[in-house]
Amino acid sequence: MKDDYKIKFIRGATTASGNSVEEIEDAVVELIDELISRNSLIKSNLLSITFTATKDLDACFPASIARKCNGLDSVAFLDCQQMYVSNDINFCIRIMAQVLLPPNNPVKHPYLRGASKLRTDRC
Repeated sequence: MKDDYKIKFIRGATTASGNSVEEIEDAVVELIDELISRNSLIKSNLLSITFTATKDLDACFPASIARKCNGLDSVAFLDCQQMYVSNDINFCIRIMAQVLLPPNNPVKHPYLRGASKLRTDRC
């Protein structure tokens, strides 16, 4: 690990437009791009991402899409099903990313699309 870097966790979420591979792919790629750009991440400093998806998303695994992203082949990915809660947001994909960042670098959590209402304090 770089001497002046710390392991930090970044949360985020988005919603897919529907339950197709293409709609899930659009949402996952946008979320990862925002995670990287908002936090000025170097892709090699992205250690792992855990995805959760609501039960209405079953067309594909978000991690399988993320694995195809250029430069993320050494990142550890994991998919889980989000706990069901009535009246939760539909087609929601959440992430928790483990990253290396300089200690004074502020963490910016991307909450996109319909998931922006989950954390209005972070949008």
